[in-house]
Amino acid sequence: MAFLFKINFKKNSYLDLPLQFSCLTKMSGQNAKHIGIWTTTSLVMGNMVASAMFMLPATLSWYGSISLLGWLLSGLGAICLALVYSWLSQLIPIANGGPYAYTREGLGDFAAFLVAWGYWISVWCTNAAIAVAFTSYLTVFVPEIGHNPSFAVGVGLSAIWFLTWINTRGIREAGTVQVITTILKIAPLVLVTVGGVFYIHVENYFPFNVSGTTNLSAISSTATLTLFAFLGLECATIPSGRVENPEITIPRATLVGTLAVTVLYISGTVVIMGVLPPSVLKTSQAPFADAAASMWGDWARYLVAGGAVMSTFGALNGWILMQGQIPAAAAADKLFPSIFKLENKLGSPFISIIASSLLVSFLMLMNFNHNLANTYQFIILLSTMTVLVPYLFSMVSYVILAVKSKQRKWSNYTKMSIAFLAFIYSMWAVAGSGQEAVYWGFILLMAGVPLYGWSKMHHL
Repeated sequence: MAFLFKINFKKNSYLDLPLQFSCLTKMSGQNAKHIGIWTTTSLVMGNMVASAMFMLPATLSWYGSISLLGWLLSGLGAICLALVYSWLSQLIPIANGGPYAYTREGLGDFAAFLVAWGYWISVWCTNAAIAVAFTSYLTVFVPEIGHNPSFAVGVGLSAIWFLTWINTRGIREAGTVQVITTILKIAPLVLVTVGGVFYIHVENYFPFNVSGTTNLSAISSTATLTLFAFLGLECATIPSGRVENPEITIPRATLVGTLAVTVLYISGTVVIMGVLPPSVLKTSQAPFADAAASMWGDWARYLVAGGAVMSTFGALNGWILMQGQIPAAAAADKLFPSIFKLENKLGSPFISIIASSLLVSFLMLMNFNHNLANTYQFIILLSTMTVLVPYLFSMVSYVILAVKSKQRKWSNYTKMSIAFLAFIYSMWAVAGSGQEAVYWGFILLMAGVPLYGWSKMHHL
């Protein structure tokens, strides 16, 4: 997000900002609208509940019900990550950019660049995945999309570039829209999850592991796949300068949002796997809609599919907004080329948005020679691997900043232990991403190093 307050990272430490923070909040209150706990929580939940929950049951069915253990592990890991981000937001109340700002304060410019670069890669990979999910759920209404790759590409690209144009027109009432779209995302999930409890067939959960690999390998793979569904748990920290009482609101929003979504994800997957036979679920382009149809008829299928289309379309809009703000924020700190911070007359970083959408489009075109499910799986693994870089650096930065704060209470050592567990979990998730995702993720990360060097030389 664009920086609301300009803070000199070199001369002032966030750990010495209590008086500055109180002054800044008073000054900013007269000039900027702030968001409260409801909108901040909906930001977390809305960005987490994007496409993953609507698509993942079909992807996970190739592993069997053992994938539920992967959900459980990724949920516990996500809660650890959410706890650390909530503590970081208390240490550094004003840190626009979230993981990027925390890393810059804890580990310096180069690490912060890698975080910004990795997070940016993850966001445009996420947008490609959401566009695939949006296209996939449209097959309920236009079946030809699922059989014609060229048609599917055209629909996906049309959605991306229409929303790119919308985002270059500026932002209006973003908080209200976020609350509304979050409700639209969650409503069909809750409907099918609660109603589906009465239609579960226990035999659908067996055999337990159908992946053809060991149980440990299957759990590791599914834990990485499901981690994608938790991407966005850090979103409350990114616009922290625009949040009311950030040291209180952000931790609450992060934890409540993550816990609520974890319960919804796991219970929803349990129900879908119990309602649909594995043979049907594996080939489903829209698993929640198909489950609704099997329980209540075609009208329910169209209702849930319509909710999923609106959900993915709204999520794509929100993440396209973020894909423009991240490089713009890094450019403002002279870590990205200055062209990325250029704004149009409406205050939109249009160069960043357009450049990101070009990358999203390229990724879709590169992978649409596979079917929609395979395309989605590769993209989410690549997105997950690259976002783990910001998570890893954030965990280390928390320990450094906690030590700098010189608070030697036992509770701080407990927090550091949780940060360590979150770091180990993130490393495990990197290993579970698979050779192809790690290979391409590493190449993409290293491809940014010359850009960092150019930016540093340009601003000498």
